[in-house]
Amino acid sequence: MEVTLGFGKKSVICSIDDENFIGQLLPNKIDHGLKGEDEVKRALKQPIGTPLLSEIVKPGEKIAIITSDITRPMPSRVVLPIILEELERAGVNHQDIIVIFALGSHRKHTEDEMKELVGTDVFSKIKCIDSDVNECETLGSTSRGTPVSLFRPLLQADRRICLGNIEYHYFAGYSGGAKAIMPGASTRQTIQANHSMMIKDDAKAGALDDNSLRCDIEEVTDYIPIDFILNVVLDEKKEIINAVAGHHKEAHREGCKYLDRLYKVKIDKLADIVIVSPGGFPKDINVYQAQKALDNAKHAVKEDGIIIWVASCNEGLGEDVFERWINEADSPEALIDRVRTNFELGGHKAAAIAMVLQKARVFLVSDLDKDYVRNAFLEPYDTLDEAVNQALKIMGSNSGILVMPYGGSTLPVIKIHK
Repeated sequence: MEVTLGFGKKSVICSIDDENFIGQLLPNKIDHGLKGEDEVKRALKQPIGTPLLSEIVKPGEKIAIITSDITRPMPSRVVLPIILEELERAGVNHQDIIVIFALGSHRKHTEDEMKELVGTDVFSKIKCIDSDVNECETLGSTSRGTPVSLFRPLLQADRRICLGNIEYHYFAGYSGGAKAIMPGASTRQTIQANHSMMIKDDAKAGALDDNSLRCDIEEVTDYIPIDFILNVVLDEKKEIINAVAGHHKEAHREGCKYLDRLYKVKIDKLADIVIVSPGGFPKDINVYQAQKALDNAKHAVKEDGIIIWVASCNEGLGEDVFERWINEADSPEALIDRVRTNFELGGHKAAAIAMVLQKARVFLVSDLDKDYVRNAFLEPYDTLDEAVNQALKIMGSNSGILVMPYGGSTLPVIKIHK
């Protein structure tokens, strides 16, 4: 069996003997209906839990549109022009609109990256800025003690519209919804307080209303209303196949239900070896982002199995604190102990990788220097074929291999046999 996996902006191919190949975790086949721009327009005409966007906004109001940064596959350049048409229909002027890229704790964009994200036409008409952790104002705290400290231009707007794509998140349950604001446009202290709940048992992929960390995020609306969201679900080609619009929670939940039908994939048993790719650029831009696919893969591998993680990571580890934690640790166990006693934003992902290493060995096929990879307690390989051959030597020639080409999106779930 020949499998093709995304790797940066290219792909890698691997041949697996039929007797070893269990299968590929691909999205479930469901009817999509409309796609792309047509699906976004449909969602805007059928908002969930709110009036039409054009009926919410008024001429003269200041509008903030919060959308994802370059580390996310959200197709802002497709969605934004349609949102702007709706605002223009309501009589809103371009000078009253601002687009805010929700950076969270990520690096700032270059001007060219902003243009790439929104399109040159939108960039020429609408003011586009990055959120800034140093330009925030504190409004209060959530019931769990998280400071609600948000980007000032977001607070100064009369209306807030959140854009995003919905996919599984390893401790927030799902991306999308209010996550655009918290952690998207918050201070590091806010993000750190919220993300410190990742060690709770209920903070896991696919969990929502019983997820204390996700509930903490959504309490942000007690202090600042989200007037409207537009969230999309993407297929494996990063094309829009579903869109939801309207209330930040009601619409988001409908999008999550659709995602489950598409990407919650049942498996008969755990595999000896799992090959996983985040799906290529931008999901494997660095180790920090590619980690989400690794975390999903842990749900498919046996105890003491091997995960072969295929991710370019040509921008390195991707976050300063993440890198510092790895450099300061003498073992994966030290990282787990550290996150439990002294949670620090950025370091939490180093601990998340360490938690996977408690279950399985991890081979990394990447563009990173081998010593760099070993320093992160991972085992480096130049090619996927080399990694597969070595895994079979260790696990046995009869070992079963499961492939996850879109590991950042697909969530393996063991079938319950009655």
